[in-house]
Amino acid sequence: MDTIVAGLPLWAFLAACAVTLFAGFVKGAIGFAMPLILIAVLPSFMSAQTALAALILPVLTSNLHQSLRQGMAPAVASGRKFWRIILATMVGIVISAPFVVVLPQQVLFLLLGVAVFGFALLQLSGWSPDIPPGRRNVIELGTGLIGGLYGGIAGTWGPPAIVYLLAAKVEKTEMVRVMSVIFTMGAVVLTLAHLRSGVLNSVTIWLSAAMLVPASLGMALGYRAHDVMDQARFRRYTLILLLLSSLNLLRRGIFG
Repeated sequence: MDTIVAGLPLWAFLAACAVTLFAGFVKGAIGFAMPLILIAVLPSFMSAQTALAALILPVLTSNLHQSLRQGMAPAVASGRKFWRIILATMVGIVISAPFVVVLPQQVLFLLLGVAVFGFALLQLSGWSPDIPPGRRNVIELGTGLIGGLYGGIAGTWGPPAIVYLLAAKVEKTEMVRVMSVIFTMGAVVLTLAHLRSGVLNSVTIWLSAAMLVPASLGMALGYRAHDVMDQARFRRYTLILLLLSSLNLLRRGIFG
């Protein structure tokens, strides 16, 4: 009989730890992509709902830690500066989370994948968009809402916010902090929403808690890489990761 750890066979649990360790490293180095990596890989050896539950606590704690890495005052300042995108993200998650068990996800994967792929490819080619100051507030609200609607279903609301912050040319350290504040607030809402939906329950919450260990170790290693990375390299790696993430979204949208 297979040994069961946190509701999974031992081999699947160890595989989940390895994937989460890598996702934590990428998160620490670039500032995002933990849920993108986890939701892309974990469902290959567990159900999609179990994978969504597994990422909830690591995503919440890693973003909280990253948002406070420079202290409380900078985190609060970033929250005030980008409050529109934060609020819209939370609203979107609340709206879409109840539909996670019934709403087909493939159309959302395709729509978001095409948009993110196009933006990342254009940026890597040298195109640099400017956001008109008069439209920044509306764009922030729309970006947050789109990300939240997607995140409540798929567990990842990062790509739209990252696309916006890159287009706004936010500096590396502030960009990571802003992303983490946005992601933390969204993660709080996601956690509460899926406690209510039943995705995070008396079995899956232990799996999610166990993933905190490899996630934290990966984050610590990733921070070292981030601190020695210059702005140009950070931007390039972020765009490459967005491009790869968009290809995975397209794959899931086409093949399920």
